[in-house]
Amino acid sequence: MSVCREVSITRVLIVGLFAVLAMFPLTALAQETTPRAEIFAGYSWLDPGGRLPALGYDVSGNPNFNVPGIPKGWGLAGTYNLNRWFGLTADLGGHYSDEVKVHPVLFGPQLKARGENMSVFGQVLAGLAHIEPGNGTETKTPFAFSLGGGIDLQPWERFGFRLIQANWIRTHYNPDDAVRNFAWNSTRLQTGLIFNLGAIEKPLPVSAACAAEPTEVMAGEPVRVRLTPSNFNPKRTLSYSFKATGGKVTPKEATAEVDTTGMAPGNYTITGRVQDDRTGKKQQFAECNSNFTIKEPPKNPPTITCSANPATVRVGDPITVSSQANSPDGRPITYSYTTTAGRVTGSGAQVQVDTAGAQAGPVTVTCTATDDRGLTANSNATAAIEEPPPPPPQASKINEITYPDTTKPARVDNAAKAILDDVALRLQREPDAKAVVVGYEDPEEAKLAKRARIKDMAAQRAVNTKQYLVEDKGIDPTRIEVRKSSEAGSKSEVWIVPAGANFTMENTTVVDENVVKPPKTPARRTR
Repeated sequence: MSVCREVSITRVLIVGLFAVLAMFPLTALAQETTPRAEIFAGYSWLDPGGRLPALGYDVSGNPNFNVPGIPKGWGLAGTYNLNRWFGLTADLGGHYSDEVKVHPVLFGPQLKARGENMSVFGQVLAGLAHIEPGNGTETKTPFAFSLGGGIDLQPWERFGFRLIQANWIRTHYNPDDAVRNFAWNSTRLQTGLIFNLGAIEKPLPVSAACAAEPTEVMAGEPVRVRLTPSNFNPKRTLSYSFKATGGKVTPKEATAEVDTTGMAPGNYTITGRVQDDRTGKKQQFAECNSNFTIKEPPKNPPTITCSANPATVRVGDPITVSSQANSPDGRPITYSYTTTAGRVTGSGAQVQVDTAGAQAGPVTVTCTATDDRGLTANSNATAAIEEPPPPPPQASKINEITYPDTTKPARVDNAAKAILDDVALRLQREPDAKAVVVGYEDPEEAKLAKRARIKDMAAQRAVNTKQYLVEDKGIDPTRIEVRKSSEAGSKSEVWIVPAGANFTMENTTVVDENVVKPPKTPARRTR
């Protein structure tokens, strides 16, 4: 194979590689971080593209030993990046076969277009190629020049893969006894791992800012919020979402509106989120918060008036207290009461004050209206408690007399007269009082009454008692009323009826004094 043909094949490989690279979108999104240094270590295949001198030459004067491709090899390269596009590369390698061992040592600049997950690069390198033939020919280390490039895959920030790297390496082998210089146009293909160290530039972290407008509203007024993202890749599609600690949120792109209808006064927070169209760990997002306040509505306290009815009561009588309250702000109202005397019963706008056991005198009832915000108003109602009137006078029994004489069973004897003397004295001391005498008859006394010729024993006993008080003691007969009882008994009862009192004893009837007469001969006190 001629030298020209070897050069043509190598050029075809190199041009083909760069044609493949050109098919990739070099305008892809930039890699997130540019490493300060990149270390490549991997496999290397070398086609020397030249000849080594043998024992003789062909008719054209060319060495007759064509070096075959070397499949055993390694590659190691280190690139120090000055910026995200440009770096300086040191390239080392070793290739081993029975025919020859080749160790290129190259240095030079590298240009690299970095995508999000893939980068392409090109190199111009120069250095030395250490060539050690295996047939005993002397070892040489000639100058070497290289053009090349490759494709790197970068799924992680610190670790990646070199999909392929292709280099054309121009060098020569010129033994001391050779009559001409033997040119090598080598093709080298490599693949392996990439290790990234340090960083020369790192994109600013993504962020977002939220702004609510206005920041203070009354319930029912809308609040609008705008989210402003920062440092997101402009070639990615962003999406937005919003949530709030209160109210109904309606989002629209990078803005949202909060319906505050029915919200209670207080502080609330709107949280906005922006994220790009990537997924998993590659997705970038940012959140932000903005606060707004629902202001307290005007706080007007309620009003209240109250009155007491009746204005004057006696001890034990109830007082009705009526209240009328109003809230200017339309708030619900509850009522409460306190009193300086008595006890409040009931609830609501009308209550009663129980005055049982209260002392006589003025009483003040404080009426309080309280709305659901704790605002209050007071009003007073007054009344007077009077002492109760003395109880009405009552008729009372002061004594009774008996009739032990079976011969004259209606006669007022000395024992009875002594009792009646006290009655007369009482009537004299109480000139406005009256006396009522109630006579009784026992059914067993029927024979006694018949023998004594008394038709109505109970009536006769009452009349005889009155006769003694009138004729012997001088009591006005109009002040003495005689009655008989239908109940059994052998007695007469004497009752005092004060002025203003009535005698209402049951089972008694008034005696007709025109029918029942007292004895013609007044009864005298027996000695």
